[in-house]
Amino acid sequence: MPGIYLHIPFCKKACHYCNFHFSTSLRSKGAMVDAILIELELRRDYLQGQALGSIYFGGGTPSLLDLTDLEKIFNKINSLYQLLPDAEITLEANPDDLTPEKIRDLKNYTPVNRLSIGIQSFADADLQWMNRAHTARHAQACLEGVFAAGFQDITIDLIYGAPTTPDAQWAENLNIAMQYDLPHLSCYCLTVEEGTALGSFVRKGLQPPVDEERAARQFEYLVETTAEHGYEHYEISNFAKPGHYARHNSSYWNNESYLGVGPAAHSFDGISRQWNVANNAAYIKSMGEGKTCFEREVLTQTQRYNEYLMTAFRTIWGVEEAKIQAFGAPYSASFTEMVQPFLMSGTIERLGGNYRLSRAGKLLADRVVMELFVSDASF
Repeated sequence: MPGIYLHIPFCKKACHYCNFHFSTSLRSKGAMVDAILIELELRRDYLQGQALGSIYFGGGTPSLLDLTDLEKIFNKINSLYQLLPDAEITLEANPDDLTPEKIRDLKNYTPVNRLSIGIQSFADADLQWMNRAHTARHAQACLEGVFAAGFQDITIDLIYGAPTTPDAQWAENLNIAMQYDLPHLSCYCLTVEEGTALGSFVRKGLQPPVDEERAARQFEYLVETTAEHGYEHYEISNFAKPGHYARHNSSYWNNESYLGVGPAAHSFDGISRQWNVANNAAYIKSMGEGKTCFEREVLTQTQRYNEYLMTAFRTIWGVEEAKIQAFGAPYSASFTEMVQPFLMSGTIERLGGNYRLSRAGKLLADRVVMELFVSDASF
């Protein structure tokens, strides 16, 4: 099922680890919403008239949009697309934005039916180190508020592997999360990205690099704890109670089509990838002139094969032998040969006609998959 992703490029503060496109100035928020409405109109045919299975507001911090902003966007989408009756409509939100009034408005006056809340940690020491805008008190208060308002479909983000997160604190973060019996969790290992404050701190020796042993230990504890509480580890970083997989994000991992709207947003139609300019002023100017502003890459057979390996190996379903064969005999023969060492080492396991990362393999996911990539020169 195709979906729409809307990138809302504003944040109150710049988290030290974040490399997503955003601005901490909200002066152009109104102009940005108007530009998004124009892009939705300009690209109305991208999904070829298919009904939408999901809408996802990401960022940035979409919870900075007010009720009027959201009403404009939903009215435009409803005028252009048919939504499936059970469409998943997700809004990313920060705990400090989810005041009682905000929660009430989202529940009563918008079609948002799923909240993705950027908790990151239930400890103030972690949150201060990350330069988050909320506190541990905000984190729990917002969860209590959204449940009390009647939201059922809720996911939270947590980060492990930070230098301020010893094993005991990570265990406590998960303990608190389990008490809320959340239907979904997204848990990410801290990564040091170029162009971020954290990247600069590490490069200058002001902060330590990620302790890989600690991160691996905390990942193992995460896998064990979520399994004990009935979660299915359906994607490297995602855990869900049965029936609560994230439908929009699953479309990415299953290589389904989606339209990305807003600065820096990506789109995929099964053949090509497009990405919008990552500059708020340039995006607003282009939309004001009625012009799209993206780059486009038509994927080769080899690129599509490598992308399939990259996304499928992240999931519980893994790589399907039949889909590998559909790429053609050379790709099938290459995969059969190249996967053997990983089967022998136990990092990849075969279940019928599917190959997937073992528990040990998940710790090395990116490294393993990259070693299975091929180039056009291979054939």
